[in-house]
Amino acid sequence: MHDPHQLLQQIFGFPGFRPGQEEIVQAVLAGRNTLAIMPTGGGKSLCFQLPALCREGITVVISPLIALMRDQVRALKAAGVEAGALTSGNTDQETEDVFAAIDDGRLKLLYMAPERLASGGAMGLLRRANVTMIAVDEAHCVSQWGHDFRPDYLRIGELRRALNVPLAAFTATADEETRAEIVTRLFDGTQPETFLRGFDRPNIHLAFAVKDKPRDQILRFAAARKGQSGIVYTASRARTEVLAQALREAGHSACHYHGGMEAEERRRVEIRFQQEDGLIVVATIAFGMGIDKPDIRWVAHADLPKSIEGYYQEIGRAGRDGAAAETLTLYGPDDIRLRRTQIDEGAAPPDRKAADHGRLNALLGLAEATACRRQVLLGYFGETSTPCGNCDLCDRPVEVFDATESVRKALSAILRTGEWFGAGHLIDILTGNATAKVREKGHDQLPTFAVGRDLTKPAWGAVFRQMMGRDLVRPDPDRFGALRMTEAARPILRGEASISLRRDTITSAIPRVAVKTLVSDEDAPLLSALKAKRRALAEAQGVPAYVVFPDRTLIEMAERKPATLDDMAGVTGVGAKKLESYGAAFLAVINGAAESLHPARQRLAGRPSGPIYDRLAEVQLTLLRGEDGTGKPLSLSPGILRRIAEARPSTLSDLDRVGELGPAKIERFGTAFLDVLRDA
Repeated sequence: MHDPHQLLQQIFGFPGFRPGQEEIVQAVLAGRNTLAIMPTGGGKSLCFQLPALCREGITVVISPLIALMRDQVRALKAAGVEAGALTSGNTDQETEDVFAAIDDGRLKLLYMAPERLASGGAMGLLRRANVTMIAVDEAHCVSQWGHDFRPDYLRIGELRRALNVPLAAFTATADEETRAEIVTRLFDGTQPETFLRGFDRPNIHLAFAVKDKPRDQILRFAAARKGQSGIVYTASRARTEVLAQALREAGHSACHYHGGMEAEERRRVEIRFQQEDGLIVVATIAFGMGIDKPDIRWVAHADLPKSIEGYYQEIGRAGRDGAAAETLTLYGPDDIRLRRTQIDEGAAPPDRKAADHGRLNALLGLAEATACRRQVLLGYFGETSTPCGNCDLCDRPVEVFDATESVRKALSAILRTGEWFGAGHLIDILTGNATAKVREKGHDQLPTFAVGRDLTKPAWGAVFRQMMGRDLVRPDPDRFGALRMTEAARPILRGEASISLRRDTITSAIPRVAVKTLVSDEDAPLLSALKAKRRALAEAQGVPAYVVFPDRTLIEMAERKPATLDDMAGVTGVGAKKLESYGAAFLAVINGAAESLHPARQRLAGRPSGPIYDRLAEVQLTLLRGEDGTGKPLSLSPGILRRIAEARPSTLSDLDRVGELGPAKIERFGTAFLDVLRDA
């Protein structure tokens, strides 16, 4: 079994594990059934990829998205790993290549969509292949009431039993209920070793804003971040096209994406987003799940997401490289009404509808928060934190007021009108606006008429929005969206509880730009040149730019300015295979023409054996004709020098065995070589 620390550096180019990764890797490596809940961008894939390389046999990876599988296979191959995918998107040649790699015993990771498990051929193939582990990505898809349920995930438990191998399940979002369902369906109810690695993504700036000309709000947000890759999520297909056109007219590179597009057109957008720097995609929530793009700098929601899990997953597509990223979520009363109605008119049983309303309440609680948003978000997932300093409410605290009397007045107006009217009519009653409808219904004669003149009409709009957000009132789909009181409001109405609300939060201010520049002004031209080289190499190979190197690696190159391949090997994300493939090309951008190294020496780049090899080569050159310079020329091949540098023998007999030198070369080089090795 290989050493995971060594492979982490050699293959992936990482100097060490991220927090929480090593314990999971060791559990999976030991063959224990494992469930790991890790934040998006926390390095989930490494936790099954690295053990797969250390273990004998094939690791089967069940993943729900073809684009994501192809992405990971491409990245693994670029790092020198034998990986393949069996998907409906394969060409015949790709499928034949995967079968050949299985037959030859070369394949280490085999990616499959869950739907493929339905075919008897797939089960037969996996029985014949040397499968020693199953990894399940996006394990929350097994939850029948979750937002991403995939029926074929229910077959994975059967596969585990049939192959009798350990299973490691991974997900970024799973509440307690979903975790229990994962254990039941994937592990037959037997508790796996579970790792809950936290949900915090401290590099992501959180911000919400009440809708006020949302198109202009999105355009202002994008304008302040021009040139950065971003995603705008909308609730409807039509809005994706309108907003994308508006962004293009404002000078941005932007396109739209939704489920109603032809498959080939959607694929073109995905490829553009993967390969172009600074492209904005305006999309429905169908977009992004299959794209492992590490350098998305911002995510904006033009409409309220469906749930707090959906929100968390969608903003999680930003800043996967660990660098600063930003979010903005717009919402308003219409969003709340839409989401409530979608739940009430759905086909789920009553208990599930109640749970969905609870999830929506959690999201609205985050939207209407009066203090640090990250504390509210993490609290939903059962975690506590101190104020984060990286959200809009930490940047600019909101003003709150005792709204108990205002809420009681609003509830009274709702009840006295029979719970048959929406916020607009109720506000007219409260502010004493005797419209034709108010007079026609006789509502100008109610005791509540004009009792709310202390607040403006927009301020009352904010009160009603927050009452909906706190689930004190709900739109009734059977009464054309009229507001009705919930049980949660009764203590306030009876004077048994008080409530504080935010002052009207509609503002033209857009959250500050948290991601100003990725490097200093001095290093910016070099970073641009490195990105241009990356783009050229990626286009030549037909792969996404980040498969060559992610932004984080180029930023480190621009800041450290490595002068040699040894220096380059120390840059995060530069493994042995990528050093061989791209090292010289990027060194040439940084320093001009790069030194040419023999392949044997290049394999030692960045390792302690490298300088030893160099010193042995110098000694060999000095003693080429002996100490007096008159002897017969003798030399060793670069491959033998590499073996000696790696093995570091300490005696002449060991040196002879490692390098197969023979008497003449031992006499010429032996003592001098041992001196070099001793000094090292």
